[in-house]
Amino acid sequence: MISSVVDDLAALLAPLRAPFECKSLKAPNRFCMAPMSRYFAPGGILTEDGAEYYRLRAAAGIGTIITEGTGVAIDHSVAADSVPLFAGDEALAAWKRAVDAVHAEGGTFVPQLWHVGGCSDFNFPDSPHAPLVSPSGFAGPDVPGGRAMSDEDIADTVAAFAESARAAKDMGCDAIELHGAHGYIFDQFFWDKTNLRKDRYGGPDIADRATFAAEVVAACREAVGDDFAIILRISQWKTYDYEVKLANDPDEMQRWLDPLVRAGVDIFHASQRRFWEPEFVGDTKNFGGWIKEVTGKPVITVGSIGMNRDLMEDFVEGISSPMLNRLVDLVDMFDRGEFDLVALGRVLLADPDWLEKIEQRRIDELKPYDRATALERYEH
Repeated sequence: MISSVVDDLAALLAPLRAPFECKSLKAPNRFCMAPMSRYFAPGGILTEDGAEYYRLRAAAGIGTIITEGTGVAIDHSVAADSVPLFAGDEALAAWKRAVDAVHAEGGTFVPQLWHVGGCSDFNFPDSPHAPLVSPSGFAGPDVPGGRAMSDEDIADTVAAFAESARAAKDMGCDAIELHGAHGYIFDQFFWDKTNLRKDRYGGPDIADRATFAAEVVAACREAVGDDFAIILRISQWKTYDYEVKLANDPDEMQRWLDPLVRAGVDIFHASQRRFWEPEFVGDTKNFGGWIKEVTGKPVITVGSIGMNRDLMEDFVEGISSPMLNRLVDLVDMFDRGEFDLVALGRVLLADPDWLEKIEQRRIDELKPYDRATALERYEH
C-alpha cells in the first residue's frame, strides 16, 4: 500500500515540474532519463527502435533524455560491437534522428560520451572489439585490463572526446555528459588501485589523479565553447568494488572535484546506488548533496528512485517492484536544495509512461522492472 502521504503524487512532485536552465540546457522540468546501456546498435549504429525508445520517454514527460553510453571517436572506446558510437557519418546521422525525435516531443537531448578503459563488457564478453587501454593495465584491484596507456594514447583519447563533443553540439544536442563513473576510464585514473602511474596523470592524492579527466573536460570545453553545458557523471562505487570511496570526507571530495570545476564542468551527475543514503557519517546529505555543497554546481541525483531495491540486487534477484513512498524523501531533499535534477533509471526502462502514471494516480498500471525482459521489450 502507498502511504496516504503520497496519495496525490502530482501535487507531491509539482516542485520537480519547474523548468531548469544551465547554459545550453533548457529543460522543461527536473526529470531526466538516466543513461542505461541498451545494445541497440549493431556495428555501432543506433537503430530506429533505439531512437523510438528515447522518443517515447520524452513524449511521456521526461524533460531531459540522457542516452546510454556512446563510444567516442577512437577505436578502443567500447568493448562490444553493439554499443552505439558517437563518431563517423553513419553513426552520427542515426543519432541525429534520435535528437530530432526527442526535440519534437519537447524534450532536451544529452548524449553520454563514454570510454570503457580496460573494462571488458560483462554482458557480451566475447564481442569483437579493438584492444583495450587503461591508465596502468588494470580494470580493478589486481584485475588486468587493457594495456597501459602511453602519452600518445592519452593525447589521442582526449582528442577523441573533444571530437565527439563537437559533433554533439553541431547536430543540435542540448548538452553532453561525460561518463566518469562506475570504474571506466575516468574512474580508472581517479582510483589509486587502478592508477599506478608515476607521471603527471598519477600521484598520491586524488587531485593528481583527476588530471586526465580535467584535460578531457578542458578539451571538450574548447571544442564546444563557453555556452554549451558539460555534465560529468561520477560515482564512489565501482564495478569491481561497490563499497569503495574515492573521497572519504568532504575535504577529499573538494580536492577531487575542484580541478574538474576549473576545467569546465557545469553540472555533476551523482551516481549512487540508493539515493536516500547519507554519504558521510554525521550528516544526512547524500552523494549529490555533498557534491553541490563543495562545488556550488548544479547536481543530478540518481539511485533506485521509485524501486524497492538497488540495481546490484537486481543482478541477483531479477525483478524490482515499484516503491513510491521514498518519493517524499526525494522531494524533501529537493526542497532543501540538495539537488537540481533527478534521473530515473529502471522505472523508465520498464515503463516509459511511469511519470504520467504516478501523477495520474494510475498506480495499478505501473510495471515492475524485470532484467530478463528489459532488452526483449524493446527489440520490436
